[in-house]
Amino acid sequence: MRTQRDQYKIDIRAWRADQIRYAHRPGLWVPIIWHLALRGHSEAMVELADWLSEGNSLAAFGKAADPFSAAGLYDRAFKAGDNRAALNAAASCFNRNDMAGYRKWLTRASGAGDTQAATELGFFETRLWHEAARKVRRLRPKMKRD
Repeated sequence: MRTQRDQYKIDIRAWRADQIRYAHRPGLWVPIIWHLALRGHSEAMVELADWLSEGNSLAAFGKAADPFSAAGLYDRAFKAGDNRAALNAAASCFNRNDMAGYRKWLTRASGAGDTQAATELGFFETRLWHEAARKVRRLRPKMKRD
């Protein structure tokens, strides 16, 4: 069990990593985020998995059994209680044209109580309006509900 002081140190490291990546502060983001992810920080696992899965190849996404692949990090973060991991994994699967994975991750997020995922699962659209859908030939016009 983490003490309050340990949690404070982890939060400071997470804040520092965010400052490096998004506010362009000096420093190295990757070693900090790996450090946090390996210690079970779910937000760091999601950030790292997003970074690892930036390419649109299915091989880059990896398998959930591999704890250091994007899929494994999403899975561990979801099991730690971070619903954002399931939504991001669903989006990554869609962008890789993996509809079975897209549906699986939407179902997991919906089962955890995420209303946005439940709505998307109700529509279960295999074509979306954003630019990444154009790359996998699943583009459709933007609608009012988007």
